[in-house]
Amino acid sequence: MSGQIIPKAQSEKFNFDTVFDGGGHVIASTPRPKRTYTADEVEQIRRAANAEGDRLAMNSIAARQAAALEAIAQACRAALPRLAEVAHEHRVSSAELSLACARAIADAALDRFPQAPAQTALESLAREIEASPKLTVACQPELADALQAALDETAQAIGYPGQIQVRPADGMGHAAFTLDFGDGQAAFDPAAAAERVADTLKAALAAEGLHAEPLIPGSAGDPASES
Repeated sequence: MSGQIIPKAQSEKFNFDTVFDGGGHVIASTPRPKRTYTADEVEQIRRAANAEGDRLAMNSIAARQAAALEAIAQACRAALPRLAEVAHEHRVSSAELSLACARAIADAALDRFPQAPAQTALESLAREIEASPKLTVACQPELADALQAALDETAQAIGYPGQIQVRPADGMGHAAFTLDFGDGQAAFDPAAAAERVADTLKAALAAEGLHAEPLIPGSAGDPASES
């Protein structure tokens, strides 16, 4: 036999379920598990178990709802930048459509009344031209005769006593004119005016970019929410 030492098994203290003192009185006892239950006790246990199950189920549902709401919020936050781009594209398209409609209406009006812009200019400049003995108006050749008659009528209506001379000028656009009254000059070109309006609109939309009104009123960036 080798010289290996075998340790002794550790002894465990025996614990009695019931402990008595010297006089035979019980001073400590371990509750014994109950093995039988009355019908009322079974019903109480069943109700308690159901209530605990309901509580755990509601906690689980609330946690799932919170997780779902957070997922929805994250999806919305991710989608808002693209939504802002779509809104900006819609604003640009709407502005371009409105501009195209306005240009079509203006072109139709100028086709019907090509001499109206010059007549309106003459009326607006009544005070500036009243001391001028002569007005020289240049317009496209096709419009010269009709414009001469229209301006003579307008001059009579506003009490202008001077002479108005309409001269045909090649290269001028439809309904465009220049009005020279000695001390100054007025000019109008529908095509150039439409181009300036389009350029101004494009510049405004470009400056606005994606920083227009917020998609959700009261959200971050809304001036009303910051006041």
